[in-house]
Amino acid sequence: MRAANTRRSMPLGERGSSPVEFLFVGVLLTALTLAVIQLGLAIYVRNVVHDAAAEGAHRAALVGAAPGEGIATTRDAVIAAVGPAYADDIVLERTTELGAPTIRITVRTTLPVIGLVGVPGALEVSGRAPIESFDDF
Repeated sequence: MRAANTRRSMPLGERGSSPVEFLFVGVLLTALTLAVIQLGLAIYVRNVVHDAAAEGAHRAALVGAAPGEGIATTRDAVIAAVGPAYADDIVLERTTELGAPTIRITVRTTLPVIGLVGVPGALEVSGRAPIESFDDF
């Protein structure tokens, strides 16, 4: 009986508003949750590609290593972590930083926007390593 009294006490214009409110709040919370997950995925891809570039730079900077070894190491690490579509544009260059000869590997790749689909070339990261030599000893 009490439920019947509550239903009668609601104004006529507010009947059925609870399901609509639930729908609006549910859609908003779902969109917010998906946005946070997508941000996490984009940060993950950036970190993986950065670590692969640093690993490749360290490999290329070893005594007796060919520059192609650093690019291959970077490419293999990116493919293993996020897929071959993210390992297309890898550039190795010799630079001087803080007075020391350095290898820098730069990777330009896709910034994921919806899942792993995103804007090609929008994410650029670099890994650096000092070139090792026996001349210093």
